[in-house]
Amino acid sequence: MRIRATVAAVSGALALSAFAVPAAHAAPAAPNVTFSNMKVNGGKAITLGATSTVKVKATYTVTHPAAVSMSNVLTGPVLYRGTSAKYADTQVVSDDPGTCTKVNSTTANCTATITIPARELYNSDAGTWKKGGVAVDDKTGADRWQNDLGSLPVRRAAQLTTDAAPEPVKKGRTITVTGRLTRADWQHGTWAAFGGQSVKLQFCKAGSGTYTTVKTLTSSATGALKTTVTAGSDGYYRYSFAGTSTTSAVTSKADYVDVR
Repeated sequence: MRIRATVAAVSGALALSAFAVPAAHAAPAAPNVTFSNMKVNGGKAITLGATSTVKVKATYTVTHPAAVSMSNVLTGPVLYRGTSAKYADTQVVSDDPGTCTKVNSTTANCTATITIPARELYNSDAGTWKKGGVAVDDKTGADRWQNDLGSLPVRRAAQLTTDAAPEPVKKGRTITVTGRLTRADWQHGTWAAFGGQSVKLQFCKAGSGTYTTVKTLTSSATGALKTTVTAGSDGYYRYSFAGTSTTSAVTSKADYVDVR
């Protein structure tokens, strides 16, 4: 795995400590392999917390001429931002070569694991990433990169709290519901306030099992949420955030209020 092309030189790929590049003067021919059907994390968004490391599964198909011996070719998936999988400023390559199963003389289906540590990312890296592939000749070190095999979101995880008080409360009295919305700050390994966001206050009457939206609030600069409601019946209050293109959706744990 490599994150950011500026961190390590690109002479092979797939965390290529295992690949040696020969001293030949002429550039070796890249393996004639193409990728298709690239799926990463089952097509779902990848979400990382402030200090988390996420491992996701990738599956893909490789196609090659019958004359090409895949026993000497190592392949793997690439996640990147930009126009080029090989030269992207932000790039993640699978830790190990994919495990491939032969379908016929020109096709194989492969699986691999991609590891993404939040500590290696900038907050600005959150958003849409592209999928690509890389094939490496194990003998010569020659490589072939393929771009634009699809895309998927990589998002900063969000956290949300809810506290409804007082508990218990008399019917008709005021309940104050507070909370706070934060999201992962990858660069500092902490959780930072997420202000200016639309958050819904929801209520579920005891025994109903269904939440309805009571109010929609906007989080403050510190991520704080605060509103009041009139106590009507026993039930659960929670805040819910729909997420953005860079930040995951999140719903807080519910807080039960006993109305007497």
